Amino acid sequence: MLELKNQTAVITGAGKGIGRAAAEALAAEGVHLGLIARTASDLDALAGELKEKYGVNVFTAAADVSVRADIEAAVNSLHDQLGAIDILINNAGIATFGKLAEMDPEEWERIIRVNLMGAYYTTRAALPFMLEQNSGSILNVASTAGERGFATGSAYCASKAALISLSESLMQEVRKSNIRVTALTPSTVNTELASSNNLPIGDEDRMMQPEDVADLAIATLKLPARVFVKSAGIWTTNPQ
Repeated sequence: MLELKNQTAVITGAGKGIGRAAAEALAAEGVHLGLIARTASDLDALAGELKEKYGVNVFTAAADVSVRADIEAAVNSLHDQLGAIDILINNAGIATFGKLAEMDPEEWERIIRVNLMGAYYTTRAALPFMLEQNSGSILNVASTAGERGFATGSAYCASKAALISLSESLMQEVRKSNIRVTALTPSTVNTELASSNNLPIGDEDRMMQPEDVADLAIATLKLPARVFVKSAGIWTTNPQ
């Protein structure tokens, strides 16, 4: 298994949910972190906790992934501070559900901008550093919603389906440069995003938690460099 200690990772949507759990899991492995989210106070609080608890370097950049100039500046700044980007986790995402004919087109487009274009902008900013060092791992947090649609989910499902396809295409482009690309496809996770959209999150002991997805990410990253997981689904065993 690969040793992750002293590697560097950039995580989007790091202030809450899966992104926060991934940051803690990586810090526990000794990985130095660059954290991106829209809310600076969330990032500062998390950075302080992780530095004190794990003794790793943690740098932050407040940015909206859907704004190309902002995310490019954030990634470049974090690279300068970290010295390299070995791991990129595209986790930032939003969701609103409603019938296609009834949802505000601006809201529909906003979901695509954050969930798809945000991952594209972030990857495009970080990829040259990985290509230069001839190594890296990119994890895109997609969803089972990208594998099959459901009523009221047209925007969210479309964004996650496109992210899965983007992951596949990028993988074919960069694998010869020793860069591994993985699409993670969890079912419903007990996060603020789920609860704010009234998704059934059930009993905490039975429902998937952000830490479960983070554990999957760590297991994927620790595989020998000669192999990678192209896509990985994770489901709640016995949901309520």
